[in-house]
Amino acid sequence: MRLLPLLLLLLLFACGSDEPEVTPSESPDPSFTKLLDEYQEARLQLNPLEATFMGDDRYNDRLPNMLSQEYKEESRAFYQDYLARLRKINRNRLTPTEQVTYDVLEWDLNIALQGADFTEELLPLDQFSGPHLMIGQLASGASAQPFRTVEDYENWLLRVEDFATMMDTARVNLERGAARGYLLPRSLTEKLLPQLENLSAEPVEDHLFYGPVGMMGDSISTAERDRLTDEYKRMIGQRIIPLFTDLTTYVRNDYLPQSRETSGIDGIPNGEAYYKYLIKLYTTTDMTADEIHELGLSEVARLRSEMERVKTEVGYTGDLQSFFDHVRSRQELMPFSQPEEVIENFNAIYERMKPQLAQLFNKVPKTEFEVRRTEAFREASASAEYNPGSLDGTRPGIFYVPIPDVATYNTFSDEDLFLHEAIPGHHYQISLQQENEELPAFRRNLWYSAYGEGWALYCESLGEELGLYEDPYQYFGMLSAEMHRAIRLVVDTGIHSKGWSRERAIQYSLENEAESEASIISEIERYMAIPGQALSYKVGQLKIRELRARAEEQLGNDFDIKAFHDLVLEGGCLPLAVLERKVDEWIAGA
Repeated sequence: MRLLPLLLLLLLFACGSDEPEVTPSESPDPSFTKLLDEYQEARLQLNPLEATFMGDDRYNDRLPNMLSQEYKEESRAFYQDYLARLRKINRNRLTPTEQVTYDVLEWDLNIALQGADFTEELLPLDQFSGPHLMIGQLASGASAQPFRTVEDYENWLLRVEDFATMMDTARVNLERGAARGYLLPRSLTEKLLPQLENLSAEPVEDHLFYGPVGMMGDSISTAERDRLTDEYKRMIGQRIIPLFTDLTTYVRNDYLPQSRETSGIDGIPNGEAYYKYLIKLYTTTDMTADEIHELGLSEVARLRSEMERVKTEVGYTGDLQSFFDHVRSRQELMPFSQPEEVIENFNAIYERMKPQLAQLFNKVPKTEFEVRRTEAFREASASAEYNPGSLDGTRPGIFYVPIPDVATYNTFSDEDLFLHEAIPGHHYQISLQQENEELPAFRRNLWYSAYGEGWALYCESLGEELGLYEDPYQYFGMLSAEMHRAIRLVVDTGIHSKGWSRERAIQYSLENEAESEASIISEIERYMAIPGQALSYKVGQLKIRELRARAEEQLGNDFDIKAFHDLVLEGGCLPLAVLERKVDEWIAGA
């Protein structure tokens, strides 16, 4: 509730008030429902890619130029308008569920407006994010963009033209940014170049964007197939390849020599304030970089102690640093010769844990999921990741696993990774959120990294309860994954607020975790590319652990783990303070 001006408060105290106490309504507010419906529809028109990933095909032919100043101003006006409209709603008269939605929408609009004050568009591309990667996934034909009908294929041609316009703007923004000191670190530019080169390579028939041509089904006539094939060849040969050829030349010859030698975002203009905003965006808290750095150091120390215990258990007599090398190079943990065997191993993990899932969860998503190998064009610099299924459940959730070199693929953390990326981590959380028709539409597709990644990291600790981690090396894999996230608190804040170099962050990681050096380098460069995002995992996990411990202590024998998990999952992604309020109210009402 907004604070009354001091003069009005004094008047109320002096004269008293006959206004009755406002109590929450028992039925939904039609004006609030109307606002939410209009917000969601306008939001999808502003962000048509979001609609595509939801399985809403109405805007599959559109891609607004999100790197343009016009789009930025349109977005700012959109958020300002809906924030003003929201504040005309009396929150105290809403139902308890609506009040949560009010708080979520208010937080969402405010954080978006704060972000609009920064010039993010002047750093439009990097090796981990950017339109070239997202559209590249869609262009393959194996992601959310459908390729079933003639209309689908024509929609993609229109969207690609919009994409090409956006990439033209990206080139302009790179030049504008370079002139003003908004530059990528040199190591990131070097990793970006091969991606751009891949998208500029000939022949047309081998190009990533040609993939959908080979997917045309029998429902498309021969004449239409021939026409569309010609149009796709022209699109790739005359627009996409020349565009990326020119962009590659510019980045290699002009942008790379200017790229920063510093590693942190504080090396760009207004970088310190920007990092403070990113911390808030990704953690949904007001924690400072210093507080997060100290928390990370404490967690690293705690986890090292537990790792020492496991090292002793398996009979290794060297120090922890050499044990990391032992785990990295242990041949028994690198048993595969074919990429398909990696995928089969993840499916086998799922089969082992299935019987125990019912002991921890009442709610199970209807959406199917698959484990797939990461596409070749981005595999070298990609991490394992989860892509959500469609809202209607017709497209499965997909757990992507990069396998750049199967001979050196180490399995010691596979059980832990499955719990995080697939079940019950991202797949359960995101699918149950999408399937919950009691949530307003915008909340069914909402993402807060602190909640979503915090939940997934919390799920890694459920391995023993789910019948996993019987092998001490797999348990060490879980500790290593948690250590990995604890290290992130140290190195992300170190890089972006304490002057740490890329090399210092790499060395700190090598000293405290068992990941390979190549993997660590990729991870550190990821943190350099998306400052603050890596903080969300541990901050969110620790909050969920804290809430579970609080509920167990206060409820005692009445604590029901399935009910707790239902409570955490039922409302989908929430800012952490909103989630904490929900759990406290649940404890009080139990």
